[in-house]
Amino acid sequence: MLVKEIMSKRKIAVSPDDSLATAAQKMRDHDIGALLVEDQEHLCGMVTDRDIACRGFVPGYEATELVVRDVMTRHVVYCTESDHIDKAVLVMERNKIRRMPVVNTNNRTVGILSVGDIATHLPHALSGELIAAISTPLVQSPTVASLR
Repeated sequence: MLVKEIMSKRKIAVSPDDSLATAAQKMRDHDIGALLVEDQEHLCGMVTDRDIACRGFVPGYEATELVVRDVMTRHVVYCTESDHIDKAVLVMERNKIRRMPVVNTNNRTVGILSVGDIATHLPHALSGELIAAISTPLVQSPTVASLR
């Protein structure tokens, strides 16, 4: 099965120069937690509700002064619509990501592949493995490790 067969084709994006309020309003209006960030139709990042909450409210800055560029994730892991779903799932597991942009052969964003897409279209065992892999911390805290 290919990524394009199960990905969400709903492409909702903001510009890196859009305000955080604009991004938050788009998330609310579309009931989503992440947006593609595109500069002249080229993927240049992603911004999540968590990015806005954690990076948008920092001492010394007013959230109204910041734009998407200030809080977005710049190094975005993506896949192509013609990738096999097994490869895409492996990439998501290794990078611990819940949502992955999908691009076409012209490097234009055409959708997003999410854990939800995988859970609704593939065997539950696969989505369970994915959720477990992305939910496992990369490094154990010393407190937890010392209890074992």
